[in-house]
Amino acid sequence: MSQHKLNHRLTSIDAAFLYLEKKECPMHIGSTSIFEGKLTQRDLVKHIEDRLHLIPRYVQKIVPDPFNIGHPTWEAAEDFDIQNHIFKVEQKKTLNEKELAELAGKTLSSVMDRNKPLWELYVVEDFEGGNSAMIAKVHHCMVDGISGVDLIKIMFDISPESVAPPKPEIVKEETVKKEPIQKLFESVLGGLQETTSRLMEMQGGLLYMASNLAKPETVETLPQIAQVLPSVAAPPPMLPFNGKCSGERRLAWSGFSFADARIIRNVLGGTVNDVVLTLLSEAVARYTKHHGQEIAKKDMRFMVPVSLRQKEQRGALGNLISILPVEIPLDIETLPERFKYVNQKTALMKESKMAEGLMLFGALYGLVPAPLQNILGQIADLPFPPFNMVATNVPGPQVPLYLAGRKMLIQYPYVPIGYGLGLGCAIFSYNQYLYFGLSSDAQAMPDVEKFKEILDEVFADLMATVEKLEHQTTSANA
Repeated sequence: MSQHKLNHRLTSIDAAFLYLEKKECPMHIGSTSIFEGKLTQRDLVKHIEDRLHLIPRYVQKIVPDPFNIGHPTWEAAEDFDIQNHIFKVEQKKTLNEKELAELAGKTLSSVMDRNKPLWELYVVEDFEGGNSAMIAKVHHCMVDGISGVDLIKIMFDISPESVAPPKPEIVKEETVKKEPIQKLFESVLGGLQETTSRLMEMQGGLLYMASNLAKPETVETLPQIAQVLPSVAAPPPMLPFNGKCSGERRLAWSGFSFADARIIRNVLGGTVNDVVLTLLSEAVARYTKHHGQEIAKKDMRFMVPVSLRQKEQRGALGNLISILPVEIPLDIETLPERFKYVNQKTALMKESKMAEGLMLFGALYGLVPAPLQNILGQIADLPFPPFNMVATNVPGPQVPLYLAGRKMLIQYPYVPIGYGLGLGCAIFSYNQYLYFGLSSDAQAMPDVEKFKEILDEVFADLMATVEKLEHQTTSANA
């Protein structure tokens, strides 16, 4: 992984994850992984210590701007102690998967301590089957989904033989105490640099949109794009899991064969992401009916994060994301029809470069002075959520990975929720499987396990439908 110069000051989008964080909405991403054999805290500490020089952000902490003019900065944690980040879970008995999900939910419910670098690992040394497990937390202000996968490339090996990377010669830098006037100057300069960057983003985005609108193929789709935009501005209908959140998290997990997902994609003609949104939207429809609510003429709106990280930016931490507001009717009758709708909707959004266009709003937000962004984040509370559910799909490696010599069997991802979004789903593809991590708020959605059951049923129904279509096609061609 190439080394990139890390930002000293948080960008607006990184800082937003700090400003919006509250007890009811902790803003860390995470995962729960299961390993073959016994992974111990001692082994993990040694493994991470050997690689800390490759992830310098892991030894930096957030420091508020002294004059509250600019966003916080990343500063070296002089008192860094890795024992404050890697913990052994004390247990009286072997944990099973249900108990691990409960433990992970409890662990991921708490807001992280900002007086130290914002990452934590919890090791379960005694898991069922003679295996072990690990719960990971890292603040969203540090990474997005794609840069999180880049971190995996540093932390994990592709073979059981764990070889520590060579450490560069450490040159101790003398710490120069800064005068108040120098700190003030840096705060003002940091704010100006952020404003300049956002203005350049806006200018580039507008030029990009103008060039796309000039293309004949884009002009042809303008009427369809015009139909999408007005609905995005209106609030979505409240679904059973949209409500006031407490901050207490409940988790449920599912895993599906990546090969089966490819079969569905190939037979129905779309992408794996279309498969994911078809599964989730149908599960939401069935779950909504399970709770006695009507789904006729009712849409749901997914917030789908989209990485805008270019190839040359891989390896850089922080967030380079936009979102797609994907609306899908709940009352589509058949799964093939639902898949076709999802495929056409997402294809239109991609063709119109909607994610890039919506990033202009992020640039506009970045022009708001940092102190006001902080205040807005602290008082943010909407009478209704702008989306019904978060759904993020992150592609991972399709070969086995090893941590401290232990093979990772499974990794269930975790996405933060809150502000009326009582349910989120993160999907991580790894070693020929799609792992669905469902996170719910215990107050807004106390029965996430029921949603998991429905999701599993939908996948089975979709596979049965596709196999039937394949059989019909084969018979017709015979």
